[in-house]
Amino acid sequence: MKIAIPQINYHIGDISKNKDLIIAAIKKAKAMKAAGEPVVSFGVGEPDFKTPWTIRDAGIRSLEQGRTRYTANAGIKELRAEICRYLARRMELNYQPSEVLVTVGGSEAIDLTIRALVKPGDEVIIPEPCFVCYEPITSLTGGVPVHIATKVEDDFRLRADQLRAAITPRTKLLILPYPNNPTGGVMDAADLEAIAEVLRGTNIMVLSDEIYAELTYGLERHISIATLPGMKERTIVVNGFSKAYAMTGWRLGYAVGPEPVIKVMTKIHQSCIMSAPTTS
Repeated sequence: MKIAIPQINYHIGDISKNKDLIIAAIKKAKAMKAAGEPVVSFGVGEPDFKTPWTIRDAGIRSLEQGRTRYTANAGIKELRAEICRYLARRMELNYQPSEVLVTVGGSEAIDLTIRALVKPGDEVIIPEPCFVCYEPITSLTGGVPVHIATKVEDDFRLRADQLRAAITPRTKLLILPYPNNPTGGVMDAADLEAIAEVLRGTNIMVLSDEIYAELTYGLERHISIATLPGMKERTIVVNGFSKAYAMTGWRLGYAVGPEPVIKVMTKIHQSCIMSAPTTS
């Protein structure tokens, strides 16, 4: 019996092409390193220390107590409340537990944000260099990636004039990846205010990927664009435990933002994932 396979365009061609370029770059870097040339890895964001013992011990004890069932879809209520307290204490961000979604790492939070907000044909502005997953997730959702090349002379910061020039009537989302992976670029209060001024009065949402918020060594504390006037209601903040607490393999992240958006993201999450890992 023959089965007809529908011809659906999932933008796989573009994704495959990008993957081929990445693989070629990795091969070249390995060859350079083998030849004795100095090569700095900008690969996986993996802390060089182990998960602190207090965390590992708590995980072990949770298993010994048999806590191995599903958790609440949005995350354990005590954890969501503690995330709110942490964000208020460290980032001056004020949220309620109903505005928090616990996810399988920050990567799922990014995926859910894009899927909840972006419809086919919507444009998503992505400053580069950046985390490799923004573009393929956008493409798989049917969105159109719009790249902005940040420059070394600007310390890899996104400039307001660059953002303004990239906006069209189809722009739906700005991804703001700061502190930045892989450049280490950060945006200070003046930088963020200039970006916010461009966005105020538009219908453009912001995905603020702040997974490296605690890793601003020697600098002033990280500032979230969601703390600026008029920005909290249009921003989804993504963060998690992977980087600051060396918990990459534990797969625990979260998103905070306007409750109506978080509710939609939770519906997608519960249909695809159910809940974050109970032990984590």
